[in-house]
Amino acid sequence: MSGSSDEVLVLGGEFPTPTRDQWLALAEGVLKGKSFDKVLVSRLYDGVDVQPLYTEADVSKASDPVGLPGAAPFVRGSSPVSSGWDIRQRVDVGADAGEANSRVLAELEKGATSILLGLRGAAGPLDQVLAEVLDGVYLDLAGIVLDAGPAFDAAAAALHGVAKANDVPPSALIGTLGADPVGHGGDLADAVALAIAAVAQQSGLRTFAVDGTIWHDAGASDAEELGCALAIALHYLRALVDAGLDLPAAAAQIEFRYAVNADQFAGIAKLRAARRLWARVTELSGAAQPQRQHAVTSSAMMTRRDPWVNLLRTTIACFAAGTGGADAITVQPFDAAIGESDSFARRIARNTQSLLLDEANLGRVTDAAGGSWYVESLTDSLALQAWAWFQDIERAGGIRDAIASGIVERRINTTWTQRLKNIARRKDTITGVSEFPDSTETPVTRPPHEAIDRTGDLALIPHRYAEAFEALRDRADTAPTRPSVFFANLGPIAVHAARAMFAKNFFEVAGIAVLGNDGFESPVAVEAAFAASGAQLACICSSDAVYAERADATASALHQAGARRVYLAGRHEAPGVDEHIYAGCDALATLTRALDTLDVPGSGARALDVSGSGARALDVK
Repeated sequence: MSGSSDEVLVLGGEFPTPTRDQWLALAEGVLKGKSFDKVLVSRLYDGVDVQPLYTEADVSKASDPVGLPGAAPFVRGSSPVSSGWDIRQRVDVGADAGEANSRVLAELEKGATSILLGLRGAAGPLDQVLAEVLDGVYLDLAGIVLDAGPAFDAAAAALHGVAKANDVPPSALIGTLGADPVGHGGDLADAVALAIAAVAQQSGLRTFAVDGTIWHDAGASDAEELGCALAIALHYLRALVDAGLDLPAAAAQIEFRYAVNADQFAGIAKLRAARRLWARVTELSGAAQPQRQHAVTSSAMMTRRDPWVNLLRTTIACFAAGTGGADAITVQPFDAAIGESDSFARRIARNTQSLLLDEANLGRVTDAAGGSWYVESLTDSLALQAWAWFQDIERAGGIRDAIASGIVERRINTTWTQRLKNIARRKDTITGVSEFPDSTETPVTRPPHEAIDRTGDLALIPHRYAEAFEALRDRADTAPTRPSVFFANLGPIAVHAARAMFAKNFFEVAGIAVLGNDGFESPVAVEAAFAASGAQLACICSSDAVYAERADATASALHQAGARRVYLAGRHEAPGVDEHIYAGCDALATLTRALDTLDVPGSGARALDVSGSGARALDVK
C-alpha cells in the first residue's frame, strides 16, 4: 500500500468468496462416501437439526423477530443496557434454623446478592423459622426468593412479619414469594390475592415463580420445558387479569425459572427464545411485556461420580445463562447431587458467578451471542417448536386439562425414553461416568440431604442423566471382590493398543478392573494367561486383520480355559465371541449383563427404564 488515505484494506478481499456448495463438495470429499447427515449433522431432542456450518442464509430476514435490546420481542434482552445479573444462591432450611442463618449471611457477605430460600424442610412455624433464618439480613437490600411449595401463603405472611419487625416497609421488599400452584401445589386464589396486595403496596416482590426446572428434571427437552412454563404462566396471567390487574402489572408479578445445562449454545438460545415466546403471549393479550428470568444450573446433569467435573458443567451453564440474558442465576455446588454441600463447594459455586461478572466482564455485554447465525437460527427453531407444543397444550384446554388428559406425561416420557437410549449408547456422553471414568477415584462423601416435604408437587420423577451408569459402579464397588475382565490382546502393542484403550475405558465405566498385558502371539499363551488370572470375563483386542486370522482360535481357547463370557472389541464376527463392544453399542445393557454374569449383587437394569413408563402419572393437586 502506498499509504494513501483513499486506499482501503479489505481482509481476504483478493480471494473469491466461497459458496456453500463449494464447501459442501470439499466436506463430502473428506467423508469419502460416508453420510453427511449421519456424520456431521446432529439432532436435538426437539427435532432441530444442528448443522456443521451456518451462513447468513440460515437466518430469516423477511420477518426478523430479534429487535433491539430492551424492546419487544425482547430476544436480545429485557433491558436496553446490560448491567449483569443477580447472584442468587440457594440455602435450604432444615431442622437447624440457626445453621441456615449462618449460611444465608455467609452467602450475602461473600458475593451473593439474593437468596433462594428452601423452606420445605423447615421444622416449626414458618414465622418463627424465618425470623431466625433472616436475622441480620437487610431485607431492603437483599432479595429473598421463597420456595415453600403449597405453603407459599404462610411463607409470604412470615416474610412480611419479619419485615415489619425490622421496620422495612412492603414497598422496600425485593424478591419472589414463590407461588406455583400448578407445579408445586397451593391455592391459586391465595396466590392471586398476594399478587393484588403486592401491586397495591407497590412492593418489589413478585408473587409467582413458574418453575420450568421440574419439567427439565423429568426429562423434558428445552422446547417442552419452555412450552409447559409458558402454558402455566398464561394460566396465572389470566387469573390475575380476571382479578382486576392490568396486563403490565399482572405480567410483572410472574417470574420464570429455567434449567440451563452444559450445552452452552442451547442454553443461550433457550433463554432468548423464552423471552420471545412470552412477548408473543402478552402481545396477543394486549401489549408485549418483558420476561423476568431466573436460571438454575441443571440438577439432571450433575453427577455423584467424579463430581469435580461438575465444576466445568456448572461454569459452562452459568456462562450460557449470563450470555443468554438471565436476570438471576443460581449455580449449584459441585457436590449437590451427593448430599449437603460443604463451605468449599458453596464458595466455588458463588465465586463462579463473581468471576464471570467481575473478571470476565460477561455482564457488561448485551446479548453477546446475538448476530451469530447459529445462535439466531437455534433461537428461532426452539421458539417455533416450543410455540407448537404450547398450542397443543392450549388446544387440550390449558395446562391443567392437558396434564389431566395425559398428553404432557406421554410427551415427556417419549423424550425421556429417547434420552435414555442415547445415554445408554453413550451418544450423550457423561464425562467421568459413561466416558473417561476415574477408576481410582476416592468417592466424595457428604451428609445426606435433609428430608423435603414434596406435598403438592406434580408427581414427576426427577432424573439425573448419570444415575444408571452410577448404579453399575455402585454394584461393582460393593461386590465382595472387584469384578475383573482379562484382556486377550493379540499381536504387538502398536496393533492392539487403540482397541485395548477403548475397551479399558468401556469396562471401567462399570467399575470392572482390567487385567491388561503387552499382547500374545498364540492361543495357547492366551489360554494359560487367562487361567492364571482368575478372571471369568475376557475381551479380545486387536486389529481386523489379526481378528481374521486368530479371533476364532482365541475365543475357543478362552472358553476352554473357563471364560464365562468372551467379548471382542470391534464388529468382527467370530464363533465363540459372545458379545461385541464398539462405539455406539448399548454400553449400559452390555455392562449390566457383565455384572449379572459375575453374579454381582444388585440390579443396574432397574436404574434405566427405556420402556416409556419411567414416570408416574402426573397429578394436578
